[in-house]
Amino acid sequence: MTQIDIGIKEQDRVEIAEGLKRLLADSYTLYLQTHNFHWNVVGPQFRDLHLMFEEHYTELATAVDDIAERIRALDVPAPGTYKEFARLSSIQEVEGVPPAKEMVDLLTVGHEQVVKTCRDVLKLSQEAGDESTSALASDRMRIHEKTAWMLRALNK
Repeated sequence: MTQIDIGIKEQDRVEIAEGLKRLLADSYTLYLQTHNFHWNVVGPQFRDLHLMFEEHYTELATAVDDIAERIRALDVPAPGTYKEFARLSSIQEVEGVPPAKEMVDLLTVGHEQVVKTCRDVLKLSQEAGDESTSALASDRMRIHEKTAWMLRALNK
């Protein structure tokens, strides 16, 4: 097997991958939470929220694949179990089925947390000169900032 040589030091690759693992865990946890709320939302805003949550979890499904593949491109195994995601994620799981307004609030907080995790990854990748990870983290940050803004606007 050949050694990886993509112009990023091994220690930097490992540190960046650790940050990406946290981003993957946060994104997957948010994906699962969003999908849960899509299935279980009720109330006067049912149709709008049901469709919006579907848009969000569909986008997140693509994102988790992109993040996991970036971890692999850095030659580090990507986490892929609920146990690993629970350990790595900074997003708390939700018990039961909250009311629709609370679902929106919880998802807002979740997207804001992913933004913070993206910022951590972005800092690591910029310091190491890892433009590919920087681009991924920056793109994810932009998407989650916009989604959080739209969710916040629903409950004003």
